[in-house]
Amino acid sequence: MRYSILAPPHFDATIDLPASKSISNRALIINALAGGTLNPNNLSDCDDTSVMLHALRELPEVIDIQAAGTAMRFLTAYLSVTEGTHVITGTERMKHRPIGVLVDALRYLGADIFYLGEEGYPPLRITGHHLKGGHIDMPGNVSSQYVSALMMTGPVMQKGLELRLTDEIVSRPYIDLTLWAMREFGADAEWSDVDTITVKPKPYARQEYLIENDWSGSSYWYEILALCGDLESRFNLSGLMDGSRQGDSVVRYIFSLLGVKTSFGVHEQGVSTTVALSRHLRTIPRLDYDFIYSPDLAQTLVAGCCGMNIPFHFKGLGSLRIKETDRIEALKAELKKLGYVLESRNGTELLWNGERCEASMEPIDTYEDHRMAMAFAPLSVVFPGLRINEPQVVSKSYPRFWDDLRHAGFTITEEE
Repeated sequence: MRYSILAPPHFDATIDLPASKSISNRALIINALAGGTLNPNNLSDCDDTSVMLHALRELPEVIDIQAAGTAMRFLTAYLSVTEGTHVITGTERMKHRPIGVLVDALRYLGADIFYLGEEGYPPLRITGHHLKGGHIDMPGNVSSQYVSALMMTGPVMQKGLELRLTDEIVSRPYIDLTLWAMREFGADAEWSDVDTITVKPKPYARQEYLIENDWSGSSYWYEILALCGDLESRFNLSGLMDGSRQGDSVVRYIFSLLGVKTSFGVHEQGVSTTVALSRHLRTIPRLDYDFIYSPDLAQTLVAGCCGMNIPFHFKGLGSLRIKETDRIEALKAELKKLGYVLESRNGTELLWNGERCEASMEPIDTYEDHRMAMAFAPLSVVFPGLRINEPQVVSKSYPRFWDDLRHAGFTITEEE
């Protein structure tokens, strides 16, 4: 399937954002560990959360999480402390996404996990049982999902968990989000030192739980407005909180440098509200930013800055190489089709100094990566008729994305 996309000259729409995938997946695991039977309120309807929900409800002997990396990491830890034997597997790409760091940590704590294929990668056979817990060191410079997966099982371990993170800690806001979600369910967990998380052996408490909408999903609407030259255009985005625990809420500060103003509606403490986005004239001539704490925003900002002709130097991108695809190489390849020549350094940096080449305008490939499709779609504001291959990949985190674009005035045509 392929979409051809035309943007309208003016925007004025209210968008009902999807629920946060990050919070939904954490809430589901914690709720299951608490012995809860009720689903959290405003649960995400994306693929990643759907496979997690099915796995936790049915607990089949073979759990196929498809392309859901979060589900692979979180369920690996969950199954290790849950009675029964299960095989967990996924897509061919998933079988090449590393999980050895988490498996090593769980095995150190006594987990029974066996590789069914290549060492260090899914699929896994897991026989769950009660773990004693205790102290463990774990690299902090890999995916924060390894850390979060381990943390969430801490309250059900006999001795709790003391987790010391070595090396530089990446995506710390996602770890903080996990701590916050755990405490919402009654866990006694905190940073006990600058590099150490302590989780007491205190069981979770069952409770109703309301999930905030997704700040990551808001980033594409920020990008659209930044690319739009119409100063009268605006978007209203529902269900977001001022002071959100989601690390990607930093998007509002980054895009304030690129001409987008954020205003919050009046609301009671802790209650989600509607955010108004509007355009202003001033933008910085160049953007330098370290995405070590918010790597899921990188593709949006790379595509957006290119479309705005704003040179950039982005750091902290090492984790992008182990996502749904090698996102650094994917960005370089697809932006070259639009005439932008990007440079990568050290596997962790991406730069654009304004260098252009002849644009082929070939369709944008999405590499089975939802964020490639959603980060490039706004560029149709600059490149009318932009074409995107396999657009259905957005179902991984934002199933209604194309419907929401149509609601905002985009014309989307399906091609053969």
